[in-house]
Amino acid sequence: MTTTTNRRTPKRTPRTPRATPSPAPVVEEREPRGARRKRETRARLLDAALRLMAEKGMEGVAINEITEAADVGFGSFYNHFESKEAIYSTLVDNVFEEFADRLDRIAAGIADPAEVVAVSVRHTILRARQDPVWGRFLIREGFSASTLSRGLGHRLLRDLGNGIEAKRFAVADPLIGFLAVGGTVLSAIAAELNYVVPGAAATGLLAELGFNGEHLPERTAAMLLQTLGLKRAEAEKVATRPLPVAEEPLAQD
Repeated sequence: MTTTTNRRTPKRTPRTPRATPSPAPVVEEREPRGARRKRETRARLLDAALRLMAEKGMEGVAINEITEAADVGFGSFYNHFESKEAIYSTLVDNVFEEFADRLDRIAAGIADPAEVVAVSVRHTILRARQDPVWGRFLIREGFSASTLSRGLGHRLLRDLGNGIEAKRFAVADPLIGFLAVGGTVLSAIAAELNYVVPGAAATGLLAELGFNGEHLPERTAAMLLQTLGLKRAEAEKVATRPLPVAEEPLAQD
């Protein structure tokens, strides 16, 4: 007879789970004080120049006026800009080029050239309403050589050309079409800032004349689309479609 020996299986001591190492804390690199001060000084100079040049134009503003308005030493100006023309050029890029890039992002998914123009017109007037200094600078410089060669004017010429090529617009003279659209937008911005926005110098004048200043961006866009050849009903329909907004570009490392 075979004897079977009962062997006990030794109990295993449960292992203590290893602690997951905590991720290393993210240490935000602080901007060096000197770099921060330089950036802030540059921003103050640009802000002061924009306010002054919106009121008096580049030729009517002296560098010492800019530095005084920015509360910056006169000599510090040349640490950031070579000349008055250089700071003006930077402002043009900020006002015309960067906003034009934003409009391109907003209209990127729109196939109808008429809606592209309507969206651009509405956003431009709304931008001026939100920032009157920006709007007044645009009014003053809207037909400058910088506008035609780049920025908003260049994009408008392109968008009108696309509409004409697609036979969406019936424009016999593209230059006059451009002047009509650009001039109307600038006039609408001037009306918005002078008569419509709260605190404007002549808020009651439109009512005295029997006019209504409500929905000015949409009304301007509709009238311009009619000028470009659309029927009134279609122009008003296109001009009152939901207004798209831009997705901001990712920050570059």
